Amino acid sequence: MSVEYPDPVPQKEESLFEAPPMAEQERMVEAILFASAEPVTVAELQGRMPHGCEATEALVHLRKRYAGRGVQVVKVGAAWAIRTAGDLSFLMQKETVESRKLSRAAIETLAIIAYHQPVTRAEIEEIRGVSVSRGTVDQLLEMDWIRFGRRRMTPGRPVTFVMTQTFLDHFGLETMTQTFLDHFGLETTKDLPGLKDLRAAGLLESRVPPGIMSGSDIEDEDDDSAQSDMFEDE
Repeated sequence: MSVEYPDPVPQKEESLFEAPPMAEQERMVEAILFASAEPVTVAELQGRMPHGCEATEALVHLRKRYAGRGVQVVKVGAAWAIRTAGDLSFLMQKETVESRKLSRAAIETLAIIAYHQPVTRAEIEEIRGVSVSRGTVDQLLEMDWIRFGRRRMTPGRPVTFVMTQTFLDHFGLETMTQTFLDHFGLETTKDLPGLKDLRAAGLLESRVPPGIMSGSDIEDEDDDSAQSDMFEDE
């Protein structure tokens, strides 16, 4: 293994003051490297140390003393720094879970799929009254909260969306059906209103009310390419 040695510094004039012992110079270099946020060059070390000190020689001794330890004196470019030993870097890794809130658009889309599954994209847009951002659906798929269901036996054979077991596990649910029945105090799924019932009650309208942009012009919160519309900041 090749050994790196500190770069020599220009010869300085003899000092009128006696240089500290090498052990003390070594401590000085150690203190400077430890306290510095950035790597320090030999010239900078020499400039901070008292007259007569040899930063280059002190670095050589310091490197030998730290050899095989948890931290080491390493060369970074043309400078020097104290760093964690490479084989112990895994101890510094820390995994954190970032909690972020779903955006209103994502919550609405998720609720519609959970309530009306299996449901097509067109039916989701009809219920919401605006077009569904591609980013919203893609992110829900990546989170494994929804998945593709069977295609409808209608013109175009549109794909449907349904909830996944991962979604149920995340919220501690047994089945989506039983959850909605308990929430609304119903006994069977026949008591739940479907899309036809909502249309008959005038709660759904295929045509957008006057004065509002068409569904194709309305996006959730951001462009389709922006996946940030899936979440909102804390």
